[in-house]
Amino acid sequence: MNEYKFPYLWNLKDATFTKDKGNVFSCFACGGGSTMGYKLAGFNVLGCNEIDPKMIEAYRANHKPKYSFLEPIQDFKQRKDLPEDLYNLDILDGSPPCSSFSMAGLREKAWGKQKKFREGQSLQVLDTLFFDFIDLAKELKPKVVVAENVKGLLLGNAKNYVENIYKAFDEAGYYCNHFLLNSSNMGVPQRRERVFFICLRKDLAKDLLEQKNMFKVLPKIDLKFNEREIPFKEIEDQSDTTLKDNTKISTFWDLVDFGQPFSKAHPKGSFFNDNKSHPDRALPTITADTGHGSWHYNIKRRLNDLEVKKAGSYPLDYNFCRNKPKYLVGMSVPPVMVAQIATEIYTQWLSKIQCS
Repeated sequence: MNEYKFPYLWNLKDATFTKDKGNVFSCFACGGGSTMGYKLAGFNVLGCNEIDPKMIEAYRANHKPKYSFLEPIQDFKQRKDLPEDLYNLDILDGSPPCSSFSMAGLREKAWGKQKKFREGQSLQVLDTLFFDFIDLAKELKPKVVVAENVKGLLLGNAKNYVENIYKAFDEAGYYCNHFLLNSSNMGVPQRRERVFFICLRKDLAKDLLEQKNMFKVLPKIDLKFNEREIPFKEIEDQSDTTLKDNTKISTFWDLVDFGQPFSKAHPKGSFFNDNKSHPDRALPTITADTGHGSWHYNIKRRLNDLEVKKAGSYPLDYNFCRNKPKYLVGMSVPPVMVAQIATEIYTQWLSKIQCS
């Protein structure tokens, strides 16, 4: 018996997508990491909304969506010509850009300021995009809303932001739970902690409610995952033995132990986003920064594309189009992580709603 519910090592050409669990639409879809997760779990993904031309190019190439909208969500949510399919969704999924709350970002200093999430995109106030997404949910009224974001959203002054998210979902007609999940417990060879807001439309929740405490009633859902951590030595590309990096950064590779960031050896604490991998641990979070990240533990080189795809549970035959795999994987929720969550949403909520 396979110890993992979903294999991290897979190919699109070999996958069978049943599409019998319900319809999904994805916002802030990037190249389609979440979409692949829903497909693995048996959902039918109708399409996406995305602002980045390079991302939607990859999305369309791999997923052939029925609908794809290349525009800011502020414009998308105001459309009066959306197809009827989108008003009958089982799940509306979204990962609003999160750099304003990332532990690696400026956090409070960046709140409320316009910026481009990457080159070629429009200027936006990133920390309001979550509420544009909730506005869309209020309009489309899907049965379930899933919103993913960074761990930093739960820390410091950002906690007030979370309270506003709960309030906005409540006003939109949804019960809201949030969970801090680690992909390394879910069959992904990467330690990626992310917050997931899992929300159920109030008129569907009657038979699923439980008393959380004296003041709060919420629909019951259990998202506990305990799959074995997949260490880097199980996914490393042993055929790649070349010395690929002789830059200044690489000099710190010699000075740190397995699993340590290069900042441990740098006199000013720089290069904290570079680290020497540990052979017996899952890799740290794969970031979208193509200039920094994890290095092999025994060979002075950065992770290669094959290792990055495995760490992200991306299919090995995925067409990245004009994007570097590390950027796209770093921007995405790992497909296997989403497949695990989507399976539980169907089992614990949607299947019971459909039978009632």
